[in-house]
Amino acid sequence: MKNIFLLFAFIITLNIYSQKPVFKGQEPIEQVSTVSKPVQIQWKGIFPFENDSVYFSNDFEGARLNGIIKDYDSTYTALITSENTPINVSPWYAFKVWSKHKKQIYLTLTYGEGYKHRYYPKLSNDGLHWTSMDSTDYVEFEKGDKNFGPGSLPLKVQMKLSINPDTLWVSAQELQTSKHVKKWVEALSEKPFVSNQQIGLSREGRPLTALTIGKEKTARMLIVISRQHPPEVTGYLAMKAFVETISSNLKLAKKFRKKFTVYVVPLMNPDGVDNGYWRHNAGGIDLNRDWTFFNQPETLAVSEFIKEREKKTNGKFYFGIDFHSTWDDIYYTIADSFKGNMPGLVPEWLENVKMAIPGYNPNISPSDKMEPAIISRNYFYVSHGMEALVFEVGDNTNRDFLKKKGQTSAIELMKLMLSRL
Repeated sequence: MKNIFLLFAFIITLNIYSQKPVFKGQEPIEQVSTVSKPVQIQWKGIFPFENDSVYFSNDFEGARLNGIIKDYDSTYTALITSENTPINVSPWYAFKVWSKHKKQIYLTLTYGEGYKHRYYPKLSNDGLHWTSMDSTDYVEFEKGDKNFGPGSLPLKVQMKLSINPDTLWVSAQELQTSKHVKKWVEALSEKPFVSNQQIGLSREGRPLTALTIGKEKTARMLIVISRQHPPEVTGYLAMKAFVETISSNLKLAKKFRKKFTVYVVPLMNPDGVDNGYWRHNAGGIDLNRDWTFFNQPETLAVSEFIKEREKKTNGKFYFGIDFHSTWDDIYYTIADSFKGNMPGLVPEWLENVKMAIPGYNPNISPSDKMEPAIISRNYFYVSHGMEALVFEVGDNTNRDFLKKKGQTSAIELMKLMLSRL
């Protein structure tokens, strides 16, 4: 009876958090210049309103708050700007707020001409544990009438915040900076079959870390990457569940690690994440447009690492996956007509995931345009013959469900790849 109840509850969750009509995905990607260009350096510090005893701060990793003014009594307006332009509409914000005395304030978020509010606010009292803002404390203005994309967004929003001497953190998504990622990597690396190494440096000199799950000499390999775009936290959370499942004590996982080695680059863009950027790296470039020319150190480091692993093991990468976030859950796959190192793996895998999660119908968008590579998925296939895809998770996908998707996806992939040997 308990199992039936849990299944029923999970199906209800699927229905609540799935968006209809189905998201049709982005337009075909065109090659753009990936030569570095200037970015705006964000001023960091405290924005004090001494007469009200109210204080805002952006002085922490992952913060984005470019300016703030007082409008009326207990009413404020914040300005959030991007690192440079043109840029994808993904306005990241994150700040702290507190007051000397317990009170309520109203804060309006604005983004400058041509940009709108995208991410539903998350709140935290410690910067570690997050909850979504109560809908009664949140008002949208001039919301678009579309189901997805910029046309669905409000021009600005107002939040009601209950503040006191204890710090309240407000963020577009849960903060997962390089500090948080490092802690996760180190914890996972305590397992005897997991290690990590620095494979390069970001443009600002932050380490690019790769996890090795399994034996370094194994000739059958997979590559997992995440967080090319700083705000895409839901994709990162799904990646964590995926990788943790492969690294688990499941009998299946133990068997898989004897046959395959998985390499993971969990944070491709540490500069963008720690600087609170909307989209780009410190070179002012969308990293997922740089998989042809490799003008940026982050993409170059990963491509060189893949080639080094192939040379050292005299082996092949059979599968590559890049975790992202977008307007709703979708899988950007390669058209079935392209045959890589394990033909037909991805469509069969996604069909198995569909059968493994009751009521789930994966939204799949295949592409038959592989060259120029431009993005990671195409590079994985064109240059290394990998079966590859982009695994996109919705901005507002239920956190329990995205974890379930990550876990189930890992289990079904391990089963299928082992069956192909």
